[in-house]
Amino acid sequence: MSMRPVGLPEIPEQTVVVARAAFPKGSLPIRVRDRLAEVFVDEPFTEAFGVRGAPGLSPGALSLVTVLQFAEGLTDRQAAAMAVRAIDWKYALGAELTDTGFDASVLCRFRARLADNGLERVVFDRLLEHCKEAGLVAAGGKQRTDSTHVISAVRDLNRLELAGESVRAALEALAVAAPAWLAGHINVTEFAERYGPRVDGWRIPPSQAKRDRLARVFGQDALALCRAAWADDTPAWIREIEAVGLLRQVLVQTYIVRIDARGRQVIKKRDADDGVPPGRLRLTSPYDSAARWAAKGDDLFWMGYKIHLTETCTTLPDADADADAGTEVMPNLITDVHTTDATVPDVKATAPIQRKLAEHGVKPASTTSTPATRRPT
Repeated sequence: MSMRPVGLPEIPEQTVVVARAAFPKGSLPIRVRDRLAEVFVDEPFTEAFGVRGAPGLSPGALSLVTVLQFAEGLTDRQAAAMAVRAIDWKYALGAELTDTGFDASVLCRFRARLADNGLERVVFDRLLEHCKEAGLVAAGGKQRTDSTHVISAVRDLNRLELAGESVRAALEALAVAAPAWLAGHINVTEFAERYGPRVDGWRIPPSQAKRDRLARVFGQDALALCRAAWADDTPAWIREIEAVGLLRQVLVQTYIVRIDARGRQVIKKRDADDGVPPGRLRLTSPYDSAARWAAKGDDLFWMGYKIHLTETCTTLPDADADADAGTEVMPNLITDVHTTDATVPDVKATAPIQRKLAEHGVKPASTTSTPATRRPT
């Protein structure tokens, strides 16, 4: 897919007339287009697109849709529908009234392209620069940083479920990438019966003895699969498959392989005495290698990430100050968004946040930090 930088198109005259008539006092999309159109341009996204292939949709326009989608709390399908039926959205995008929009899957692919190319901060940084030029934010003053939890979009798994689901994830990946190799190293029929459906609590045996036996089976299967993947005659690219590498990590973190008194190899699930890895290192899902379990206080426990938001907090010296004095109250604006895994203490995020603020020329004279909120994100 290629890109020809064109930015937001000029708003068609008929769209302007209808939008102004429908929204005489304006709306959020209309105000964004009128005041922030220069933020949503194509040039910063050039490196994420090729120079050959079918031309893609304007990344500037798609980033504007993404912002409006977040502001109104819409799904991808709802946002794509709004781009077709909402007059103020057509105004913001510079679209004809008869424009049929785009498929909802475009938004998901666009976000993935931004993440893959490290461009997820482009629009935020351009907006911050725009606010600086408008005099809404500057270096000095006071800012505060607050953190809240971000729940990963994967299932919560206990250690037994994680062990089984990691084997299943590796088998699924190998069945696609190396079906012939897989069939030559495992009993396909046996493994298909055991790992066909996803591993979850509904299928876990209720008795502890059966659960221990199942844990050993998961461990033996994981060990057999890893030994086959790391054998000398196995192509190196097999073990470079992400799901296979994660299976090896789960195996090391969850099990111990020992030799008993009779010289037999025994695989045993780790307990506290065997050295369970700390939370910052322990994998929690075979589908999200960066998510971690964390706790905050006595009643907040989640798997995922932590997001640190920094905002200006310039207020009047006196809340009862005379309005006729001409003193202007500045809006509180977010100046940085910093994401870490869930186990990183808030104090560890302060230094990188300050460095980023300094790079953008908005480093505060003083900062305050508040504890993580209890509202899920």
